[in-house]
Amino acid sequence: MSIFGTLNTAVSGMAAQASKLGTIGDNIANANTTGYKNATTDFETFLGSQSTSEYNSGGVQTRVRYGIAEQGSITTTSSVTDLAVNGNGFFVVQDPSGGTALTRAGSFVPNATGNLVNTAGYSLMGYNLLDGSSATANGVGGLQVIDLSKQALSASPSKKGTLSVNLPSNAPVLAASGTAALPGDNSSTLPTSYTAKTSLAAYDNLGNQVTVDVYMTKTGVNTWNVSVYNKADANTSTAAGSTAPFPYTAQPSEPTALLGSTTLTFDAVTGKVSGAGAFQIAIPNGQKVDLNMGLATQLAADYTVASATIDGTAPSKLDHITIGTDGIVTSVYANGVQSATYRIPLAAVESPDNLTSLSGNVYEVSLASGTLTVGTANTATLGKIQSSSLEGSTVDLATELTSMIASQRSYEANSKVLTTGSELLRVLTQLQA
Repeated sequence: MSIFGTLNTAVSGMAAQASKLGTIGDNIANANTTGYKNATTDFETFLGSQSTSEYNSGGVQTRVRYGIAEQGSITTTSSVTDLAVNGNGFFVVQDPSGGTALTRAGSFVPNATGNLVNTAGYSLMGYNLLDGSSATANGVGGLQVIDLSKQALSASPSKKGTLSVNLPSNAPVLAASGTAALPGDNSSTLPTSYTAKTSLAAYDNLGNQVTVDVYMTKTGVNTWNVSVYNKADANTSTAAGSTAPFPYTAQPSEPTALLGSTTLTFDAVTGKVSGAGAFQIAIPNGQKVDLNMGLATQLAADYTVASATIDGTAPSKLDHITIGTDGIVTSVYANGVQSATYRIPLAAVESPDNLTSLSGNVYEVSLASGTLTVGTANTATLGKIQSSSLEGSTVDLATELTSMIASQRSYEANSKVLTTGSELLRVLTQLQA
């Protein structure tokens, strides 16, 4: 057996134990690091060339592994943007230079620009539900940094609504004549006759409230005309002979005073609307609202409004956000309106323990880890996202301290082999002198 081989074996043993002590030190240092995964050092025998008459010592080599797939304990926090993954999956994050990575460290807080950033400086990424960003199942295409500042003040224009009323079947038929006009005529000289009227509140592109007057007039058997005007355009004259609120006067933002009109036809047996009951209203400085009156009835009863709704909101400050187990970020505004703004996905790989670990408690995909897939949390094999929660470190201090003592003793034993080999080499040198 070569004495030099013995020395090399002792050195490799000391180096291996030093490597293990290094992982133990990192584990202990990160015992309270959010989402940290325990590192272990595995030993592998390294043999020299062997014969039946002589043993040539080899040594030992190490390989560091991270238990990335291991689930850490989840604790509750008071911050909605603290996120934990319960089950399989990783958050997709972006570093300041624009590179993407994976992490389980979900201690996110809004920074000065409104981005959700964790303690390592990585920004959380998600799909923007407001601009229709499309998801990419096998990559991070379509993902954006989640920016809460864009939701600080929000107004949404009206786009659709419903008006369900009962129109009295016994109402008299009204017609235009030399002494009376119908709402659709918008007459400036003749009194206007109509059967029923109601007003609805809508919102333009800037969140201004627009009140529209809806006139319903029986113009024939089972036939009704519906005409809609902007209340702000109404005639307010009190002069003698005034036909107020007619005529409605169109503003520069309106092509005509009449914002929209339709004819409703009712079934003589059921009293329900026959055919389409929807039509469009052109809101000034706003969108065209699809107003559905398909649920209106014509029965022998007084005029009543069963339901009247138009979407859209006035400007309102963001009050708070909520994050569901499926990763949907919902903005809740001061006026009570809720809007789904982002979806936080989870990424997965075939072999999480073979991901490449980087500083900041993040990981990169490697050939050994398998391909990256991105999907919706709490579906298929992906875990769920828990808001107001953090995943703790998987380090067990008692185990690490025990391993440290064992590694220390092994290091000392290898140093004894080195000392002994050195002493034998000294004796051999003296014999040759």
